[in-house]
Amino acid sequence: MAKTLERGRSVLVQGGILAAAGIISRIIGLLYRSPLTAIIGDEGNGYYSTAYYIYTIVLLISSYSIPSAMSKILSQKLAVREYRNAQRIFRSALVYVCVIGGAASLLLFFGAGLFVHGASIPVLRVFAPTVFIFGPLGVLRGYFQAHRTMVPTSISQLLEQISNAVVSLTAAYLLVSSASKQAMGDSYRAMYGAIGSAIGTGSGVIIALIFMYLIYRINRDSIKNKVARDYHKDMTSGEIMRTILAVVTPFILSTFIYNFSTTFNSMMFTRILTRLRNLPYNEVATRFGVFAGKSLTISNLPIAIASALATAMMPNISATFAQGRLSETSHTIDRVNRAVMIISFPSAAGLFALADQIVWILFPQKATIAEAAMLLRLLSVTVILYSLSTVSNAILQGIGKVHTPVINAAIALVIQSFFLYLMLAHTDLGNIALGVAAIIYSLCMCFLNGLGIKRAIHADTDYRRTYLLPFLSSVIMGAFSYGIYRLSDLAFRTLITVEYFRNFTGFILSVIAAVIIYTILLAKLHCIDENELSHMPGGMKFAGILKKLRIL
Repeated sequence: MAKTLERGRSVLVQGGILAAAGIISRIIGLLYRSPLTAIIGDEGNGYYSTAYYIYTIVLLISSYSIPSAMSKILSQKLAVREYRNAQRIFRSALVYVCVIGGAASLLLFFGAGLFVHGASIPVLRVFAPTVFIFGPLGVLRGYFQAHRTMVPTSISQLLEQISNAVVSLTAAYLLVSSASKQAMGDSYRAMYGAIGSAIGTGSGVIIALIFMYLIYRINRDSIKNKVARDYHKDMTSGEIMRTILAVVTPFILSTFIYNFSTTFNSMMFTRILTRLRNLPYNEVATRFGVFAGKSLTISNLPIAIASALATAMMPNISATFAQGRLSETSHTIDRVNRAVMIISFPSAAGLFALADQIVWILFPQKATIAEAAMLLRLLSVTVILYSLSTVSNAILQGIGKVHTPVINAAIALVIQSFFLYLMLAHTDLGNIALGVAAIIYSLCMCFLNGLGIKRAIHADTDYRRTYLLPFLSSVIMGAFSYGIYRLSDLAFRTLITVEYFRNFTGFILSVIAAVIIYTILLAKLHCIDENELSHMPGGMKFAGILKKLRIL
């Protein structure tokens, strides 16, 4: 039992490390998107987002699933100490991603016009080489995740995002300035700004790859020593490639379909509104830019926590399930699910209650604040649903049900696409339809994945402490945080005359109050105890503080 608890703690600690890096990376992304939007405008955001989602889909097919797939394959080999076979699989995976990634990059560059239109075409071509570069980076991240350490991946994510932010802003500013000097129109300036942002994305991946390679070089001698002491039978090249394809293929299909919804929605949104409703392309791109470049970007921040915990959970579930330790697998699933819900419920409540204030702080373009805030309130629901479905995807993949998420994602995509078409073709909802479609899709994924897990493994879930109490605490917290913001706005109206800074001050105060209120509610309602806190990153210190304050 002690070993089980220790492994559970390790999963949450490693997940916490990756989650912290993911959150910091998303915060950096949010912070730089504001000045970037000021440079390239909502139209430039639209061109960038349209190209970015196509790039993402090609990346998903070629390389994006590699870290999770490699983590699963290698963790199973490392669990039985087949170090040499693990190393051979690692090297074969590098060859695989270079071949597939190279072909995907060429397709994206020369076939850009098949996927996007107008000013988004050159932006997509700038993205093309990044697909090839990401492959080896993904394999290296999966390699270290299989060794149960998320630190290299976490640091590489931070370096990637920092480089992305710096280069994106610099390149966008220089290219927009150059276009302005040549007296080009607004649409051309927006296009060049989007190209600058795409250059930043590629530079971030290059920096992250260099870092991960250096970490591998540092650990190479230790790896060689383990391989030298391994006397297990070597797998043949054919067995290795079949193993990679058997795991990678369903991972790719699942991740592709699961993430394809946003890209597919952007394609439907653009084509239906430009061809069926006869709206100008630049206007449609601007509306999509508000949805994807602002509201969706903000709502993705808390989902990064679920994604990180799912990534950290994968090697543990794969290893324990493969070894027949089903009670330990169930224990890990329950612990991670509760941690995700305790975080995602208040995140969703906070985004809903303070949507206007958040958008105003991050994207202070007054013309679209109300629109972006309305969309953010819609997307706040998906924070809970996507967090659940992300974790349930990882659970199903970890216990060997790799095809189930693929089927579920395909079913969910068909259902949401049907409703999206009706909303776009027969109503004037515009980009609100994108938000509704996201809710439908994530809800379907949660329901179908939940059924798949129930059929595959028995997991004891305390629904009251995992779902009901965090939900009620979050609703109360959200109401209090909104009220505190309104009171602070009235209190500082004469003291802080600049409206933006008054909004910022009220927001910070309401967030601090929300954290305190939510923590007290969780403790008093016995939703979480000292033992559970001790299994979370920094939980022991936090529990000590709560005990001194007589909250816990």
